[in-house]
Amino acid sequence: MVAVRRLVIDVLKPHEPSLLAFTEQVAAVDSVEGATGSLIELDQEVQNVKITVEGTDLDFDDLESTVEELGGTVHSVDEVGCGERLVEERPTHQDG
Repeated sequence: MVAVRRLVIDVLKPHEPSLLAFTEQVAAVDSVEGATGSLIELDQEVQNVKITVEGTDLDFDDLESTVEELGGTVHSVDEVGCGERLVEERPTHQDG
């Protein structure tokens, strides 16, 4: 099986914990070497956030469990990077 090195997940989370605390907890997952959290949308009840994580062999189940323990839900996996190195997305003619 090929190692997963990057995941971008769409998460719905409560206002608490804060985005800072939430991202810190995600970054503390054993397989994660770094994490970035970005606020996408905010309403009265919840926040929609994009979480990007990188590592040498990410464990999605551990990530999802941590998100759920913090009161969040993974809505979708929006990007996956696998293999010996990460390949950055590049614009193509189809992108317009």
